Formats: sequence, structure tokens, C-alpha cells
Amino acid sequence: MLNESSYAKSKQEELTRWNSGDTTWMLCLFGTAIGAGVLFLPINAGIGGIIPLLIVMALAFPITFYAHRALARFIFSSQNPEAGIGGAILDHFGLRASQIFNVIYFLAIYTILLMYAVAVTNTAESFIVNQLQLPRPSRIILSFTLICILLFIVRAGQDITVKIMSLMVYPFILSLVFMSFWLIPQWNSALFDMASTSSSGTTGIMMTLWMVFPVLVLSFNHYPIVSPFVVAQRKRYGAEHADMKCGQIQRNACLLMVAVVLFFVCSCALSLSPQDLAYARQQNITVLSYLANHFNTPAIAWMAPVIAFIAIIKSFLGHYIGAHESARDMLSRHLRTKNSKTTDRIILIFMILTCWYVACKNPSILGIIEGISGPTGAVILLLLPMYAIYKIPSLRQYRGRMSNYFITLTGLVTVSAIFFNVVN
Repeated sequence: MLNESSYAKSKQEELTRWNSGDTTWMLCLFGTAIGAGVLFLPINAGIGGIIPLLIVMALAFPITFYAHRALARFIFSSQNPEAGIGGAILDHFGLRASQIFNVIYFLAIYTILLMYAVAVTNTAESFIVNQLQLPRPSRIILSFTLICILLFIVRAGQDITVKIMSLMVYPFILSLVFMSFWLIPQWNSALFDMASTSSSGTTGIMMTLWMVFPVLVLSFNHYPIVSPFVVAQRKRYGAEHADMKCGQIQRNACLLMVAVVLFFVCSCALSLSPQDLAYARQQNITVLSYLANHFNTPAIAWMAPVIAFIAIIKSFLGHYIGAHESARDMLSRHLRTKNSKTTDRIILIFMILTCWYVACKNPSILGIIEGISGPTGAVILLLLPMYAIYKIPSLRQYRGRMSNYFITLTGLVTVSAIFFNVVN
């Protein structure tokens, strides 16, 4: 009995001990979450003054951690150890629900892809005009060229695409931290002097908060990587211990990403005024592109748009992989041909034409986040796991927790933003 107890204690210590594999997955979660969405969060979080910014700071970690933790537990509930989120949907809700989910999942990623098509065009255009001091290029030609280059990278294969993305992650993180420290001398009190740029008092603050939730969810969102993450931990630690290890890695990853992002958001917001942030929103550019044009400093003028460009390219490539896989799964069920090359060509042509069209039209990027990407992602990340907890018997031990009500309320508030945008 003593030997068995010692072995069990040793095994428990081994499982709870942090290792290099845990660090790798923590950075994968971090790298997936910290993308171009972060470059728009300072605009929405700071546009209403200091109060909405403080509330965002208070809510960022609990929303990020509890939502992704619940999603991981839902995926873990599948009887198939190699099944991801699609397998969990199929197991618990049937084929019809699985088909509906695939459509929602595709739209959630695809709309973000369209947003990045607009963002990469605007960032390149701003760089050409403001930093290179060249005439404004034709938006039709510029957007088509950029999108074709990005999709050419993806066509080289998923392995090459992932390698290119991984090379971009670490300098991007370091650049965010460096930029945050660099902006400290530019901090001012303008943020404290205005409650809201749109209206005054409680109404203005509540409206600002309502619109910031979709951007907040998107900025820390990493649900596309949660499914393979859970499957990998299940293979490594087994069904008995995988959930505990997932929680440990997710907690540390969320702490890291929230600390880095909130430092960046606060530094950007404090270095500008709410009026500046409103003007950045009107220009439909990232906060870094606006900072480059706002401060007459060569270093930031050149560094900021390059960071923004890297962030957008990384996010575009990553979301294209997810959108392509989702579209291929749906098309394979409806097309008679089983030729994967034909399916890939159809998807490629569709992506080029739609991304090009949207980039030329130049819709509001924050409008896409607030009205489509954020709410759709919220259904997958915030509402689906909460529904599953109260529907699936194997998840009954997680019912009744305060975090469940908090995440459900957050999801409903975020999704309601789409109705506001439709009405307006």
C-alpha cells in the first residue's frame, strides 16, 4: 500500500510539474490569440474614456480563461479520443446539428478573413502614402496583388504556411512589448477627461462597453487551436489526467496573453486622446498605423506599420487554413466530385474573388468585428460550451458555477451587438 501511495504521489507530481511541452503549447495558445484583433482593441476600449478601459481590464482574464476552459471541457467530453470539436458536436447533438455548426464555424472564420483582407490593404496603402511618400496606388490593383501573394503562400502547403507563421509570432510579441514601453513618455491625461465621445454619462459608457465586447472577445480568441490542443493533451496524459493539464496550460497562457495585451492597450490609449481614437476608427486603420502617422518620430513611423503588417499577415494565413478546411468539409458532402484538387481550386477562386471584392469596397473593419465576427465567434466560444454543460450528462459536475452565468451573459451581450448593427 505504501509503494502504491508513493507511486501515485510521484505520478501526480510528474503530471503537475511544468515541462517544455507545456511551454510549447502555452506559446501556441498565446500566438494564436495575439493577432491583428489586438491592434483594434485600443481603439474601442479607449474611445469612451478611462471607465470602459478599466472595465475591459477587469473582465479580460475571466472572459478569456473561463470561456476557453469550458470549450476545452466540451471537446474533452467526446468519446472518441482523436475527435475535435466537430466530433463532439456529432457525438452529442447528431448529424443535423453538426452540419449547422460547420456552417457557423466557417462563417466565424471567413468573416475574420475578410476583415484581414481589408486591413492588409489599408495598412499597405497607409504605409505607401505616409511613410514612403508615394502617390496613393489604385486600391483595385493593390488589394488584388496583396491577396494573391498571401494565397500563393498558402498554396505552397500547410507545413510551409505554419512555419512562416511561427517565424512571425515571437518578433511580434517582442515588438508589442517594446512598443508599449516606448509609448510611456507619450502618456497624457486626455483619457481621464472624457467619459464618452458619443454621448455623456452612463448611457455613453454603456454604449461604448456594448460595442467593445465583440472586439474584446476577438482579441483574446484562440478557439481554433483549442481542439487540437485538447486532442494532443489527451494522447499524452490519458483521459484521467488530460483535463487537469489542459487547465494548467490554459491558465498560464491566458495570464501571459492578458498581461501583454492589456499593457499594450493601456499604453496606446494613454498616449492618445479619445478624439484621436475616434479619428483612427473613422480612418478604418489599426492603432499602430494611426500612431505612425500621429507621432512625428521616424522610429515609430516605420516600425508601427511593419508590426501591424506582420500581425495581419500572420492572422490572415492562420484563418485561411481554418476557413479552407471548413469549406472543404462542407463542399465534399455536396459535390459529386471526390477530386480534392477540384475542390481546392473552387475554394481558392471563391476566396480570391470575395476577399478582393470586400477589400475594394473597404467596409468598416470594426463594423465587421462588432456585427459579424465577434458575435459569431461568441456563439462558438461562449454560448455553445455553456449549452453543452447543461445538456450533456457527462458535464453535469460543472453545472451551477458562477463562471457559467458570467460567460453566458457575456455571450448574450456580444451576440446582441449584431442586432444593433443590423438595425443601424
